[in-house]
Amino acid sequence: MEQLSVATTLFTEVPLIDLSKPDSKNLIVKACEEFGFFKLINHGIPTEFIAKLESEAMKFFSLPLSEKEKAGPLDPFGYGNKKIGHNGDVGWVEYILLTTSNEANYQKFSSIFGEAAEKFRCAVNEYVSAVKKMAYEILEMLADGLKIQPRNVFSKLLMDEESDSVFRLNHYPPRPELHQETNDTNLIGFGEHTDPQIISVLRSNNISGLQISLKDGNWISIPPDQSSFFINVGDSLQVMTNGRFKSVRHRVMANSSKSRLSMIYFGGPPLSEKIAPLPSLMKGEDSLYKEFTWYEYKKSAYKSRLADNRLGLFEKIAAS
Repeated sequence: MEQLSVATTLFTEVPLIDLSKPDSKNLIVKACEEFGFFKLINHGIPTEFIAKLESEAMKFFSLPLSEKEKAGPLDPFGYGNKKIGHNGDVGWVEYILLTTSNEANYQKFSSIFGEAAEKFRCAVNEYVSAVKKMAYEILEMLADGLKIQPRNVFSKLLMDEESDSVFRLNHYPPRPELHQETNDTNLIGFGEHTDPQIISVLRSNNISGLQISLKDGNWISIPPDQSSFFINVGDSLQVMTNGRFKSVRHRVMANSSKSRLSMIYFGGPPLSEKIAPLPSLMKGEDSLYKEFTWYEYKKSAYKSRLADNRLGLFEKIAAS
C-alpha cells in the first residue's frame, strides 16, 4: 500500500459558512474562489438521518469480506475494496457506490441483508434526498452571490431527472499494525484527486484523515466535525465559472487506530449536458475551455489516474 511523506501545513482556517446567515451567499462565493472548499454549519439536515445511515453503513462494513463481496463487483455500482477505478489506483478503503436515480442499486444488498436491505435503502434515500435539497440551495445561493440569472442555472442540472449524480460510502478500516511496521502514519486511504462533477457534499464521522491542497501546493489537514458538512467545488463548476471557482484537490490519509466513515453526494449534470462557461459570467472574456458534454468529460476522467489533471485535456491552449 502506498506510503506518503509530504509535509502538511497545519492550522490554516478553512472558510466556515453558516447557512442560516443572510450574508452567507457572498461568503460562499469567496470560499469557492479562494479554496474551492468550505465547511457548512446550521445546514438543517436532521441528525437522525445522519445517525441512521452511519449505523446501517457500519453494519454492512462490519460483515465478513466474503459477505460484502456479494454486493460486488462494481458494474459500475456496488461494493469495492482497495481498488479505486480501473487504472491501477489503490487505497486503504472499502466502499459502496450507488446511483441516486433508481432503485436497482439495492438488489445486490438484499441477498446479504435480507429484510434489513429495506432499512439500508430507506436510510440512504432519506439522507440523500435531504442532502440533495441542501446542494440545490447552496448552488442557488452561489448564483445569487455571483448576481446571475436564473438563480437555478446550476441547481437545475442536479434537479433534472436525468441528473447523473452518485452517492458513495467510504470506510477506512483501522490498520495499527501497518504503522508499527513502517513507522509512518502517512498511509494513503484515498489518493489525491479533484471531483469531476459540479459539487460534492461530504460528511464523515469524528475521525481525521481529510486533507486539501491550497493554491500554493501545501496540504492542510481538515479537523473532523461529525455535525458539519464539507462542500467541494467540482471540475464542472470550475469550467462553468471559467476558472473563477477552483475544483479542490483533496485526499484521505488512513487513520492509524480507528475506523473512518465518510458519505459523499456527488451532484452531476445529465450525460448530454454541455459543460461550458456561463455567458453571464464571461463579460467579454474568452473561454479557457473547449466545450464538451458531461458524458465526454466523465468518460475521459474515468480513463485517467486519480492524480491526473483531468481538465488539462479540455483547456484551450492560449495563442502565442
